[in-house]
Amino acid sequence: MTLYFLVKYLHVLGAIVILGTGSGIAFFMLMAHRSFDAAFIARTASVVVIADAIFTLSAVILQPVSGGLLMMLSATSFGERWLVLSLVLYVIAGLFWIPVVFMQIEMRDLARKAAGQGSALPERYFVLFRRWFAFGFPGFGATMLILWLMIAKPF
Repeated sequence: MTLYFLVKYLHVLGAIVILGTGSGIAFFMLMAHRSFDAAFIARTASVVVIADAIFTLSAVILQPVSGGLLMMLSATSFGERWLVLSLVLYVIAGLFWIPVVFMQIEMRDLARKAAGQGSALPERYFVLFRRWFAFGFPGFGATMLILWLMIAKPF
């Protein structure tokens, strides 16, 4: 196995982790939200925050490192249009993902408080959830496009 293929494997693995964790988090948060059970939402959001910190963050850090190494090992230029577009989309995904992390933390805290008090979820939780849901489309869509660009290198 060459160094290039080892780095490429890690790069693809990072993309899989980002997409897998992202889709898993979205699914579990949506299912918890649909229950309207503050305690269940709090427990789910707690796990989601941990998963984002461990898996998504490590993959998000790995991607530019492994991508940069792949560029060096393959003599790929920053002038490649597919690469430029991928980097722009990576920034866009990050601009949507970073606020989502803070939304998840606040939703978790609001659900914990409601569960602890035996009260209904506050309106702020629902505002955050709608925003969290909306941010998922461009953030996740950008990562899907990046994956396609990585594979197809169309231009």
